[in-house]
Amino acid sequence: MQASPARDAQHGEICRTLEESSPNSQPTQRAFAGGYAHAGSHAGDVGLLRIFGLVIARDLRLALRHWDQVMQPLIFFVIITTLFPLAISPALDELRRIAPGILWVAAMLSSLLALESLFRPDVEDGTMEQWVLSGQPLSVLLLAKTTSHWLVSGLPLVFMAPIVGTALGMPQSVWPVLAATLALGTGSLSMLGAVGAALTVSVRRGSVLLALLVLPLEMPVLIFGARAVDLAMHGEAVAGPLNLLAALLLFFISLGPFAMAAAMRISVES
Repeated sequence: MQASPARDAQHGEICRTLEESSPNSQPTQRAFAGGYAHAGSHAGDVGLLRIFGLVIARDLRLALRHWDQVMQPLIFFVIITTLFPLAISPALDELRRIAPGILWVAAMLSSLLALESLFRPDVEDGTMEQWVLSGQPLSVLLLAKTTSHWLVSGLPLVFMAPIVGTALGMPQSVWPVLAATLALGTGSLSMLGAVGAALTVSVRRGSVLLALLVLPLEMPVLIFGARAVDLAMHGEAVAGPLNLLAALLLFFISLGPFAMAAAMRISVES
């Protein structure tokens, strides 16, 4: 796979920033030699934040150039939700009863479509190997890529789901709860999917293996998300499932980047 000139330019910018913020760079050494350890640490933090932003901006630009790949999960989401009324019944009373499960299953399956290409292009063109050897925290770089993946695949679902839910008989009063559960849940799905993508990135046609690894782990997110929407539709308190979804997201954000980094190092070195 040959990288495009635009991709090479963006990659070069990130690599220069990696070198400038590396612990082995001369400015950092002079800062520590002069007794400015705190200043050197602050400069390193700023460098990581800059790298984080550069990775997100790079992936967003690439996503805009390949908008057809970005649209595939969204089209798949709409297709799944429209098939259920055709297969079950067009009666709104019956569709309203199963609408939370339909929307969440569709969102979970849609999130799998873009996972296989999350890290593979960077592995094939050598970008990931340079990141591994850069001396910068690989977990931060992979977290930035996962964040950009959520921005182009998870966030559009948050805005699209309430509109699609209306076709299933879902009242507008449930829209805020549905959007909140999907915002928390799709973040967890992206983190779990990124760990699975890092594990299977070196496997040819690893989409089936990726689904087998990720789907069982996503069941708690599916259960709590659908339960919160169902409680909101019946006018009951939703604080419990929402708190559990938030706790799961914080847990995955805390440990997920380190698991991604370990899996990516194994995949790149194998």
